[in-house]
Amino acid sequence: MAKKPDTSSRIADNKKAVFNYFIEERFEAGMVLEGWEVKAVREGKVQLTDGYVVIRDGEMYIIGCQINPLKSASTHVTPDAVRTKKLLLKKDEIRRLIGKVEQKGYTLVPLNMHWKNGRIKCEIGLAKGKAEHDKRDTIKEREGKREVERAMKGRNR
Repeated sequence: MAKKPDTSSRIADNKKAVFNYFIEERFEAGMVLEGWEVKAVREGKVQLTDGYVVIRDGEMYIIGCQINPLKSASTHVTPDAVRTKKLLLKKDEIRRLIGKVEQKGYTLVPLNMHWKNGRIKCEIGLAKGKAEHDKRDTIKEREGKREVERAMKGRNR
């Protein structure tokens, strides 16, 4: 019996987003990409750390998501690495997000890019910014977990 290929694999993560924001809700959106962008994504030439999501005229766009073109990009296409890309969501989801983003303190950030059934999807998060002390708490928590893991590892030897 043939094994099914993995249809949902990660392409890129935005670790900075989880550190800088409290993620309230997550949404999966399709992306409108050009051919050279898809080829570059397959090679893993994506960076999400500076990206953010804006809503214009009832449509959502991701800005600052960098897809670096391959050296073998087509000669008749001029690739723009930081091109604004359209995100595809259902109208009712977009309306709901517009209402939330207009509330004080909420923003939309890209969390990761992944493959799903042969298509590139972008997971976006409805987020609220963390204060400086919240970031320090996150660092302390992470270091505490690391020390516990080290202690357990040393004990198992």
